[in-house]
Amino acid sequence: MDDKRPDMSEQTETTMSPEDSAEAAETAESSEIQAPSLSESLAASMGANMRYTASGQVDVLHAMGGVRGMAESVLPSLAFLVIFTFLKDMNLGLIISLGLAAVFSIARLLQRSKLIPALSGLIGVGICAFAAYRTGSAENYYLPGFWTNAAYAAVLILSILARYPLMGFVFGFIRTETSSWRKDPLRLRAYTVATWIVTGMFVVRLAVQLPLYFAGATEALGATRLLMGLPLYALTLWLAWRVSASVPSSEAE
Repeated sequence: MDDKRPDMSEQTETTMSPEDSAEAAETAESSEIQAPSLSESLAASMGANMRYTASGQVDVLHAMGGVRGMAESVLPSLAFLVIFTFLKDMNLGLIISLGLAAVFSIARLLQRSKLIPALSGLIGVGICAFAAYRTGSAENYYLPGFWTNAAYAAVLILSILARYPLMGFVFGFIRTETSSWRKDPLRLRAYTVATWIVTGMFVVRLAVQLPLYFAGATEALGATRLLMGLPLYALTLWLAWRVSASVPSSEAE
């Protein structure tokens, strides 16, 4: 008997209409467009807290978290410095400093606002307070800051050596350049200079404050830390923005 069985491959084969093909291609294309590259994701995460004003300048106040963010950053350290300077009571200064940082975090939690700035500040103050209390030396309240500044400087220098200057990702995101600036020699050079400027801030902090730390000049160290904190950061950020903005792209030339 001649048993003719149907070809299963012919039964299961489906023919896609031109409309279906076009829709599938469009879906695949849109998914590829929506998938950001690693450099674009890095730029977005680093530059998300920055923006520029209507005049084209970097919004330094917004980058520092606004007035509230500045208060949360400065007041705990200022309270510790004032109490230690006038009362010479390190433990009271640590308690007040930690208390202020905790109040800021609780207030943000109750208001359902951004908790990360205050919470990170609380953790930072907690580490500083632990270092001072554990050693019994008030100047060690500022010790973790030296490691932080050194780490930032090292990362920035490494990014320059790797030809991936980090300020390019931060400012490039704000200027909607994403990572295209890396293909432009002039823009790459400009962002390298901007990164060196920010690196210089961290290096200068260490150069000025470390001698005060080793000399045990806690009051002078605390005052210098405040002056070289947000004020110097704001000036550095503005200068780095201006330097990188003044250089046109190669295509423009």
